[in-house]
Amino acid sequence: MSDSKSTPIAPKHPYVHELHGDKRPDDYFWLRDRENPEVMAYLEAENAYTNAVMQTTESLQATLYEEMLSRIQEDDLSVPYRYGEYYYYTRTEAGKAYPIHCRKQGSLEAPEEILLDQNQLAEGHEYFSLGVFDVSPNHQLLAYATDTTGAERYTLFFLDLSTGQLYDERIPDTYVSFAWGNDNKTVFYTQVDEAHRPYKLFRHQLGQAIDTDQLVFHEADDAFFLGIDKTRSEAYLLLGLGSKITSEVHYLDANNPTGEFRPIRPRTTGIEYEVEHHTDSFYIVTNEAALNFKLMKAPVTKPSVENWETVIEHREDVFLMGVSAFVDHLVIYDREAGLPNIRVRKLSTHEEHTIAFPEPTYEVSESANPEFNTHTLRFGYTSLVTPGSIFDYDLDTQVRELKKQTPVLGGYDRTQYQSDRIQATAPDGSAVPLSLVYKVGVERTGQNPLLLTGYGSYGFSYPDSFSATRLALLDRGVVLAIAHIRGGSELGRKWYEDGKFLNKQNTFSDFIACAETLIAERWTSPEQLAISGGSAGGLLVGAVINQRPELFKAAIAQVPFVDVVTTILDTSLPLSATEWEEWGNPNDKAFYDYMKAYSPYDNVAAKNYPALLITAGLNDPRVAYWEPAKWTAKLRSLKTDSQVLLLKTNLGAGHGGASGRYERLKEIAFEYAFLLSQWGLSP
Repeated sequence: MSDSKSTPIAPKHPYVHELHGDKRPDDYFWLRDRENPEVMAYLEAENAYTNAVMQTTESLQATLYEEMLSRIQEDDLSVPYRYGEYYYYTRTEAGKAYPIHCRKQGSLEAPEEILLDQNQLAEGHEYFSLGVFDVSPNHQLLAYATDTTGAERYTLFFLDLSTGQLYDERIPDTYVSFAWGNDNKTVFYTQVDEAHRPYKLFRHQLGQAIDTDQLVFHEADDAFFLGIDKTRSEAYLLLGLGSKITSEVHYLDANNPTGEFRPIRPRTTGIEYEVEHHTDSFYIVTNEAALNFKLMKAPVTKPSVENWETVIEHREDVFLMGVSAFVDHLVIYDREAGLPNIRVRKLSTHEEHTIAFPEPTYEVSESANPEFNTHTLRFGYTSLVTPGSIFDYDLDTQVRELKKQTPVLGGYDRTQYQSDRIQATAPDGSAVPLSLVYKVGVERTGQNPLLLTGYGSYGFSYPDSFSATRLALLDRGVVLAIAHIRGGSELGRKWYEDGKFLNKQNTFSDFIACAETLIAERWTSPEQLAISGGSAGGLLVGAVINQRPELFKAAIAQVPFVDVVTTILDTSLPLSATEWEEWGNPNDKAFYDYMKAYSPYDNVAAKNYPALLITAGLNDPRVAYWEPAKWTAKLRSLKTDSQVLLLKTNLGAGHGGASGRYERLKEIAFEYAFLLSQWGLSP
């Protein structure tokens, strides 16, 4: 396949960015104006071109879709969890794209009560997302919020579960944060500003007009997000305020929801903390004088910082990620040597043990644990070869019970697949972990098709988790690799700090080192190596194909954050002001020059590039559609190769792409067909 060298529409609104003496025309700035009919015509023309180029893979796409669908148990049931007198769960039905939320009272043998059917709510909408889903403390009312555009602006509803009737109030422009007061009538919700930032907390009395709602807190600092939560003990409401590097938490007795929130520790730039409640104490995870975080404790009667005492000291080699409190246990989540751990401390005896996991690479996470007065922890476990599994773990006897492993139909045999962890060496000598999964029997011939992915931003640790859809690639001999590069937190907080601000180039150099290692160790070759990444992972893809395009055969950049400098300078855009604490403030010349040196859009040049599939969402509030659109246009104008370049914009969705499970499978099948065609593995 060859690239269309058609010239994009001539710019109608040329824009010259002038900062620090830098005058550079942006020939594609006009693509930001979605109200301009020519912009929509341009996006539709790109979609038409993409569909035309991919027409030869339609049969392969259909095969992949049916293959992936055949591995899914369409009629399925989540593991019910107990909350009060009820067992709550979701189930799916064949042919229906969304879950159905249900419960049973008293026992699992009781009659089913359907609380909410997302399929009914989604009728008539191209996109649907459920945000808030929160049952009242007396289990008689349900608060839920819906988004039907992908713009992440939700409308909040209240449902009487005994009558099935909705309350009259509809609250627009809310976010996914919500909490009930213990009186079952006072609720707290957050609203978003024009930049999609949750910035106001309101108190609402159920059944009252929303114009009487009380503004509880207004966060004026554009760098801070606001959220509301309730402790597992149901004793306190917690108002959380956070930027990328600073936290502040206020608390309120949930039995007195009309009272005033009080701060635990006023914000100090660079100090982060989060709070968990247990009887007469708050447990506080903080990074104050503790790069990898430490655990503190304070009395609820006087929780200010001068009353904090140390429970777990800071450790250089262990990253403390969080704690969960139960009636007689503290569950501690940390990460050591790149792998996650669960440690259990019995509060009455101070005895501690670690839950062991058997595989060389894996992921664990806390599952639904709504009840405080319990000795059972529910957690999720998965690996690159083990499907998602839910365990109940007795915190006293240390016995675990597998409640469910996600079914993989078609006779999946995990012994036919192998996972490994190897290391690459970065230019500065740092050892970068690489996770691999492949079909047993694959040999290092130097010619294996290989898909390398990564993220490397915001401290996000890329999970080594199972994906049934990946089997479509593994069964065709493809090796899959995950690069655990700096900018994530796989090796602790320093691993994150060493991949942000003026160290951001480490993220890209680490990824390139991973690619070079895979080639040198004969896992693949530049003619067979493809890469992928989404959002900030799309920035990663864009940066490395500018820096070392010859290493890669093909690349997929999903909703890529590629116009870094221009976007972060424009504080009217969603998230831009908050991003200064991740990437740096480009008003500072040192940061401006550094960011401009790696920004994918700013560094497109007249040279050969890999084959590219770029995706966008028209309603995306996180990475605006025009970033991938502008990047595509500039690449078309400058690149010197004949490799295919495709832009696929979902005109009815946002950052996450299609919302229903069937449409999502079709998107994956499309991307896999692109890769397989580039590897020469299509029929």
